[in-house]
Amino acid sequence: MPHIQIQMAELNDAVAIASVLDESFREYKSLYTREGYAATTPNSEQIKNRIRLNEGPTWLALYDDRIVGTVSAVKKKMALYIRSMAVRPAARGKKIGELLLIEVEIFASENGYKRLFLSTTSFLTRAIRLYEHFGFYRINEGPDNLFGTPLFTMEKVLEP
Repeated sequence: MPHIQIQMAELNDAVAIASVLDESFREYKSLYTREGYAATTPNSEQIKNRIRLNEGPTWLALYDDRIVGTVSAVKKKMALYIRSMAVRPAARGKKIGELLLIEVEIFASENGYKRLFLSTTSFLTRAIRLYEHFGFYRINEGPDNLFGTPLFTMEKVLEP
């Protein structure tokens, strides 16, 4: 029976995280601007810098001890900005994205954050369905593009 585990990322996970991001977004690469894709799929050095600078937590999803998913959160006053969420295509459909979002929400609740928000783009339809299922809704807050790739913002207000 396959086993899914969610854990905090460490500095030495940066290469695997970059690989998950690149593999997960590769099928959409032609829909991004070059710069937008580069920002969506940071390399391992950029991931290491995020972890070193303690911009916020990064989690990993392991499926049978293999890293198949990731998500990060950045502290923004009383909110958490969710970024770099991805699940390898071969691991999709196993509720890994849901488990990652649950982990983010637990962290937010335990640390007194009042809302979660994220930016996404209209062609990531599976991700949007997941966010909506998880209680996120679209708001009229920027940014509206990532280096020319259209974006919109979604949020989830957390219960007190």
